[in-house]
Amino acid sequence: MTAGPAQGTYRPRIGLTTYWQSAAWGVWDGTAAIVPGAYVRAVVDAGGSPLLLPPVGTDPSVIGLLDGLIVIGGVDVEPARYGAAPHPATVSQPGRDDHDLALTRAALETGTPLFAICRGAQVLNVALGGTLHQHLPEVREDAAQYQPAPGVFGSVDFTTEPGSIARQLLGKQASSPCYHHQGLDRIADGLCVTALASDGTVEVVEAAVGGPAGWTLGVQFHPEENGQDRRLFGGFVDAARTYATSRTAPERTAP
Repeated sequence: MTAGPAQGTYRPRIGLTTYWQSAAWGVWDGTAAIVPGAYVRAVVDAGGSPLLLPPVGTDPSVIGLLDGLIVIGGVDVEPARYGAAPHPATVSQPGRDDHDLALTRAALETGTPLFAICRGAQVLNVALGGTLHQHLPEVREDAAQYQPAPGVFGSVDFTTEPGSIARQLLGKQASSPCYHHQGLDRIADGLCVTALASDGTVEVVEAAVGGPAGWTLGVQFHPEENGQDRRLFGGFVDAARTYATSRTAPERTAP
């Protein structure tokens, strides 16, 4: 597991997108901004300071306050965003799409380190003009393994490409918990595939040559659910720390 920062080391400010939906806390029951605790814990374990960004009152300029952005998992991206009709199994939240796409594009435009997880990787691909498979079991024979039952994570093994962030952080082969029924189809210009599952499912995308300038990583799986392996979060937080020190103090705090 990646160790936390040494005493006195700057803890980068990491924004995390959130759910916006019904929830219960204490004696209360209502609408709340929610982030599964595994994401927050992973950021803290890797040495970052988590800041939650709910999909209400979206302001893309908030990226100027951050050293890195994580776009977390969740419901499906609205198919109209990539020119498709909805599949019967597709469930989307247009307001959350507006938020996640706006923040993703702001991060890409400013070169802010971006870590896009599961739905986040799909948002990243769509933000740059790519498309999605809306229901992988219709495309891959054994794709049910990626979402074996409601609320039950599957596991995926994948192979990384030489020279990639994924290879640098994870080695040639790795595995991770996963939970998804959709996946990346046409990869957007500006991105390249750097890890595949054995059935050809795209597991990792990164910035291609001539693509986004900043540290950009999209993963189809759920690394936050593996508390014993913080290598991806460690690499991301290190990139955020480097990004922070490359800017002046006014740039880090400007709204």
